[in-house]
Order: sequence, then structure tokens, then C-alpha cells
Amino acid sequence: AVTAALSGGSDADVLAAFGGAAAFRAAVAGGTAPCVDLSDSRRVWVVVDKKRPLVPVDFEPAEVTAPANMPHTVDGRLQPAASDALTALVAAAAAEGAGSIGLNSAYRSYDVQTRTYNGYVGSMGREQADLQSARPGFSEHQTGLATDITACNSGCAAIESFGGTPQSAWVAANAWRFGFIVRYEDGYTPITGYEWEAWHLRYIGPELAQVYHDGGFHTLEDFFGLPAAPTY
Repeated sequence: AVTAALSGGSDADVLAAFGGAAAFRAAVAGGTAPCVDLSDSRRVWVVVDKKRPLVPVDFEPAEVTAPANMPHTVDGRLQPAASDALTALVAAAAAEGAGSIGLNSAYRSYDVQTRTYNGYVGSMGREQADLQSARPGFSEHQTGLATDITACNSGCAAIESFGGTPQSAWVAANAWRFGFIVRYEDGYTPITGYEWEAWHLRYIGPELAQVYHDGGFHTLEDFFGLPAAPTY
């Protein structure tokens, strides 16, 4: 059933074939599911870090769409499932009293990430840039599954101001309900290789996100039993 789902099924079909997201994670992290490729850029469980570039390095998602009904500083797009989930997350945050959340950045192509990274290098040098921006081909944004969000009250603030806001606290506690995790948490730079980014959300789907939340995980590396990736 797993083989059939992997060859022709959706991500949800694969999880179901394993007996659910918890069983899937346990098998992958335990090394008993070598058929699951965590480098498959087409899958919601792809892991991209400083040791794991995208395959191919210039990968482009098949489709990206803009989330609806949310303020933004750019016209960011995500893979459709992630886009719909972000729309729902933003609406829930407002309804539950957390305040307005806007989109700052989402999908970036290889070429866009090249310009973004080079800008950081030019302003702060490569060593510091590598703590704040991914090199082209190593960015979660290129998957179309990652987004940077910002607090929008009387206007949208810079993403660096997101931590410590009511929106940030709500997102940290509730993003999993919509299939997102805060990918780069405070204190986990030795594993992820990046400084704390309260604003950077990564979509892994609601089933895996619930297992991630319930298990008390803080990095995808630990979640899937992968080595730390502090440097390239």
C-alpha cells in the first residue's frame, strides 16, 4: 500500500498507507522507511536545510497562488494547499482576538533567492548573512511551502518586529492547527543554522503538524531524525 501510494498517490494517501502521520514520522525517523525520500521537493515533508539542498537545485513548484483576504507588503504566493491554510490561519487569528497578520514574503524562485542572498552578503558579509538568509537552492521559500508574516495593526510592521507581538504569540501556539510550524525557533540555531525567525512559517500539512505539536518538537531535523545542519 505504501509503495502504491508513493508511486501514484497524494501526500495524504501516503500518510494513510502508513497508518497515519504519527506512524509515518516514526518509521521515517526510525530508519525503517527508506522508500520515503525527504529530499523530494514535490512532497510536503521535504526537508531543506544547509546540508540538504533542493533537488533539483532550481526546483519550481507546479503551481503557486496568492492567499486571499489578508494585508501584504508583497504579492506573495504559495502552493495551493499552503495558500488556503494561510488564509484560514489569518482569519482565525483575527477572529480569536490576536490581531491582523499580513504576508511579507512567500515563494521565491532560485533567481530571486540569489538576489536576496547576495543582498545580505553585500550588506553584512557572508558569515552573518548565512545566519539570516539561505543560499540559493537551499531556501524553504523556493518550495512554495514557506512564508514570512508580519503584524499589521495600523500598518504592517517589519518582520523583525513580529516576535513579542500578540500575533506572534498566537501563531506560536496555534499555527499547527492549520498545518504550519514556526521553522526557526529561538535557541535552536545549532540545529537549524538560522537565528530565531518568529515570522517564518513552514507548511507541512495538518496531519504532520499535529504530530509535530503533540510530540513537542522544535525542528524538522529532530522530527525526522536527521542530523543537525548548522553550516553548509
